[in-house]
Amino acid sequence: MKLSELTRRSWLKNVGLGLGAAAAGASFGSEEVRADFVTKKVAKRGTEYSGAEATPCTFANGKVTRPAAEIPTISETDVLVVGGGPAGCCAAIAAARAGVKATIVERYNHFGGLATGGLVVHILGHWTKNPDGSKVQVVQGLGEEMMKRLESLPNGICHREFGRNPTVDSEVYKYLLVEMLMEDNVEVFLHSWAIDSIVDDNPDPKTGNPVVKGILIQTKLGPHAILAKQVIDCTGDGDVFATCGCAYTRRLYHIGLPCRLGNLDKIKLQPGQKLPGHLIGSVTPVKGVNWVNMGGPDADGLDVRELTRLELNHRRQIWKNYVKLKNTPGCEEVFLLETAPQMGVRITRVIEGTEELTLEGARNAKKFDSCVGYGGAWGGDHIGWQIPYGCLLSKNVENILTAGRTICGAPDMSELLRVIPNCWSSGHSAGVAAAVAVKSNCTARDVNLTEVRRILTEQKAYLG
Repeated sequence: MKLSELTRRSWLKNVGLGLGAAAAGASFGSEEVRADFVTKKVAKRGTEYSGAEATPCTFANGKVTRPAAEIPTISETDVLVVGGGPAGCCAAIAAARAGVKATIVERYNHFGGLATGGLVVHILGHWTKNPDGSKVQVVQGLGEEMMKRLESLPNGICHREFGRNPTVDSEVYKYLLVEMLMEDNVEVFLHSWAIDSIVDDNPDPKTGNPVVKGILIQTKLGPHAILAKQVIDCTGDGDVFATCGCAYTRRLYHIGLPCRLGNLDKIKLQPGQKLPGHLIGSVTPVKGVNWVNMGGPDADGLDVRELTRLELNHRRQIWKNYVKLKNTPGCEEVFLLETAPQMGVRITRVIEGTEELTLEGARNAKKFDSCVGYGGAWGGDHIGWQIPYGCLLSKNVENILTAGRTICGAPDMSELLRVIPNCWSSGHSAGVAAAVAVKSNCTARDVNLTEVRRILTEQKAYLG
């Protein structure tokens, strides 16, 4: 969507047509609205609409057409982060701490992405091996701060030991992310799905590339525009960079659906009796509760039919495994506590950046002049690898960065790019870089990386 399509919207504030009514602050009155069986108060009728203000799509000649409409702007910000997973939360917090206005958009009702809604609660990928065999933690900064703060909260994290991969509780982590975002005054929009990007009518005079100016979000009241000086796509699926003209690669990968089981502490096994790991899973910070991961088949995480098919099949498989476990002697009190509300999509779109990460480079500790972070190994079984700024940066569109599993990497890097600590690291780097670009009044491509690294170090990120 071009920026010029958003410039004439004042009439919306006056006539209250559809979404314009919300943008203009349509009110239900200043008095408290309450209608419950205790107070017996009567609720106000609310704002009434005739239906004439609706602008539905039209169907003609076998085709569906969406009518042109001006979109109200709900917010203007410095750095806009789209997606509130591990990478997105780190990006928003880092940008805010670097001294700019940061805004974050999330489609669900909580933060944490697959680390919470996807029940991927095992934190692995922040340890690496030194040449002498000792381990070092290369993902620090905001990720380390989160783990430290989880330690101070009831049932927040377990196995938090040097060289070990801890496990967090998804509900505690959801709470912590809310606290951290609010502490740093990040503007938040939940229940908001990014549906399109906003691109300036005029290309960048230096590169000739399109310039991103914000996004459109879909809400219960229809679409809204959010304008921004810098945009960071942390959707995990490249939902923003795919709409603004960025070059990218689309990939298939494993899609699963984790779950949690309860009363595992009440299992009574006979001597010598063992239970399959794929049935009982691994321990969590909550006594008696285990989480059970699921690999799943390679599939297209962008295809709604495929996602629907897998969701149905996975839920049936989870129930089948649960019943099998419950019918095992000694496991009668086990119950299915929760299935992940968010499908475990691992990789879909990967941006084409100006630099690319490869597994060979990671294992051989390839050095980059543009290093803005470090990534770790699954079990700390090889040396740490540098994250170059160019893998966060679109090669052909201005003022958009990406972080998380969508950064530029070869297919063999997918397993490392997507794990939570490495998403923390790339998100932290992207947030600081976007903030520096805003404060320097330059594009993300021309940002001063020396200043980016200075602030990252100030924020306790590991840069080797």
